[in-house]
Amino acid sequence: MDLRISFPGGKRVDASFDGHVVHTDQPVAAGGEDSAPAPFDLFLASLGTCAGIYVVGFCQARGISLEGVEMVQRVTYDPETKLPSQIAIDIDLPPSFPEKYREAVRRVAEKCKVKAVIAAPPEITVHVSQPSQGNEVAGDVSRRPL
Repeated sequence: MDLRISFPGGKRVDASFDGHVVHTDQPVAAGGEDSAPAPFDLFLASLGTCAGIYVVGFCQARGISLEGVEMVQRVTYDPETKLPSQIAIDIDLPPSFPEKYREAVRRVAEKCKVKAVIAAPPEITVHVSQPSQGNEVAGDVSRRPL
């Protein structure tokens, strides 16, 4: 999967892929306009929503209503590094939720693909390249590497 990253102005950075555009911005205190979530906030949201889609799939496969099911993700930051030191996802189930599935729904949420990538991180590399002379028309990004 290729994502195209663009810079529409100010502190905004967008990612385009598969016909979608994800908009990001920085908070006003960081020089942005707060017109969209910050990239790191989207990273955190991807963890919670990934666990959530596993819960949705589990419940739908068993005909269990999601009414009254809520999830809350709490992030604790290390005061020195300012990075998350703990991320806890609480799944609040209503009394009507079948008792026999309460532990199973927790286990399925833990199978989230985002969590798996964090647990076994891929190698991430960053490269800087320049277009070859004569191979690119000004403004054409179709041949630029990501």
